[in-house]
Formats: sequence, C-alpha cells, structure tokens
Amino acid sequence: MPPFAMTHGVHSTAGANSRTVRSQVVGLIAWLAVVFAVAAAGSIASIEASSFYGQLKKPSWAPPASVFGPVWSTLYALMGLSAWLVWRKPGAKSLALWLFGSQLAANALWSWLFFAWHRGALAFIDVLVLFILIAATIISFWRLNRVAAVLLLPYILWVGFAAALTWAVWRGNPGILSSASLLLPS
Repeated sequence: MPPFAMTHGVHSTAGANSRTVRSQVVGLIAWLAVVFAVAAAGSIASIEASSFYGQLKKPSWAPPASVFGPVWSTLYALMGLSAWLVWRKPGAKSLALWLFGSQLAANALWSWLFFAWHRGALAFIDVLVLFILIAATIISFWRLNRVAAVLLLPYILWVGFAAALTWAVWRGNPGILSSASLLLPS
C-alpha cells in the first residue's frame, strides 16, 4: 500500500482486517493506556511497597525490590500489545477480551490486598485466581492470534513465581500479613 494511502484513512487490505492504519494506532495506544491505568490503580496501593517489602522476612530466592518495577513495566507493555493484537482481529473475541479484563482486575487487586491491606491469605488466593485467569486468557488468545498468546507467556511465568513468593512471604510473616481473618480491614 502506498504511504499516502496509509496516512489518509484508506483501509488496509491485509488479511480480513478492515480497520484503518490510524484506528490501529489509536487502538494500540488505547490498549496500552488501559493496561497502564490498571497498573497505576494497583500502584497506588504500593506507594509504601519498598519500605514494607524491606521489613518482611523473605526467602533467599526473593528478588530485591528494585527488580519489580522494570519487570512489571515490561509485562504491562506486552499485555497491552497482546490485547491489541486480539482486538484488531475480526470476528468474535468478546470472551477473550473479557478474560483479559478480568485478569487485569485481579492483578490490580493483588497490590491492594498485599501492600495496602496486609492480607496475605487473600493476596495468595488472588494470585492463584490471577494465574488461572491468565491461563484462560492465553488459551482464548491462542485461538485468535498466536503471537498475542505467546506475548503473555512471560507474564504467566512471572505470576507463577509471584504466587510462590506470595505464599512464602505470607507464611513467613504471620504478625505482619494477616491470616487469622480473611475479611478486609474496617
């Protein structure tokens, strides 16, 4: 397609996709914005995360706090790109995007449960639900766009690691991370 056509709203004929290049770019920006907005919502709960994490007893295999920001930033970018690849695919995709949105919500909730409310048991349950939702999202995305599914593999691996770390930190800090009550603080 000539460059003039790509910049003036002419529809792409690549595959079955009829979205304009402009709408593709806007869609990518929108998906990245959604993902990073959810990340921001979770990070509000993590404002004191570094000092809180520093006072916790952690297993020897726990990474330093400085690792989490760059890793999560990369994973969020991959998530946004992955969702965009599915969104731009013609046909039925509402279940796949619903699963994606559900795992985003569980992702943001974990920070509140662990860092803000100090609810280790609930944070562990949440990370297990998150893992299952990511797996379901990957399966759903695989049926629509295999690249989108593959882009989520580092995410599910990291969340699997995070589940093990959540368990170890929660069990190692019974006085700080409540397990006596599953109820949220009043």
